[in-house]
Amino acid sequence: MTQTAKPPPTPPYGGEADDTEAAYAICQAITREGAKNFYYAFLTLPKEKRKAIYAAYAFCRVADDIADDEDMAVDRVAALSTLRETLLESYEGNARGAVFSALSDAAQRYSIPEKYFDDVIKGVEMDLHKSRYATFEELREYCYYVASAVGLICIEIFEYTDPKAIEHAIDLGIAMQLTNIMRDVAEDAANGRIYLPKEDMDRFGYTEEELLAGVNNQSFRSLMAFEAARARDYFERGRMLYPLLDRRSRACPKTLESVYSRLLDRMEAEDFPVFEKRVSISRASKIALVARHWLRSVTPLPW
Repeated sequence: MTQTAKPPPTPPYGGEADDTEAAYAICQAITREGAKNFYYAFLTLPKEKRKAIYAAYAFCRVADDIADDEDMAVDRVAALSTLRETLLESYEGNARGAVFSALSDAAQRYSIPEKYFDDVIKGVEMDLHKSRYATFEELREYCYYVASAVGLICIEIFEYTDPKAIEHAIDLGIAMQLTNIMRDVAEDAANGRIYLPKEDMDRFGYTEEELLAGVNNQSFRSLMAFEAARARDYFERGRMLYPLLDRRSRACPKTLESVYSRLLDRMEAEDFPVFEKRVSISRASKIALVARHWLRSVTPLPW
């Protein structure tokens, strides 16, 4: 018997909400449930900015969930098209559902360009059509859409004083996504995806067959060390973002950068054991980072 693919979900996304505050509360619940590393960092923000970030995250969660739902088969494309139409409607003053009610309010309050949200949709769409990357330039484009575009949304909420913040937010997003890619090599391979550029694999004599088999040899470790150095270069440029942000917003991206930098350090210190385990940072360490960076954001301590 042929299984029929599920139709794309229809608005309202996140359910109904009585008013904007209720919509924000739903977005916060979505964020608390799914954000993991991000939720701790969001706690450092002032209340109004934090609410806006919850709305942005909830939108990204909806887009990711659609793209990751393999049971939807070909209808995932239609579902993302519906999501894009709903995004446009929310910018035209016709927001439907809790997520878009909150998002519409946040976008208006902080003048967030619609393009950034549309770019996030483009990023998750790429995963429906592409599972290999020949060059780093191809991968960088993917990283921009799935990570840097999110960063660009965030800095509008954070508020910045210099347009150079845009460039540094893009760099920070690429650094974090490269770290994700390195950590999730095994999981992605199990799903038939290889994000490490083929040109880099060829450079170190590591094959697709070895990656899919989970071979952690010297070629693999050299390849990963090369990618780690590349990620660190992007982190270094991304750190130039902080002085350009409103001081009370700096702790949020700094906490995220610290968590991901530590992930990178741990992977390298342990010879990239990504086929054997999922490298992570403890909850206690994350809370300590939140406290440290929040304190710096509310005192005259130097950055």
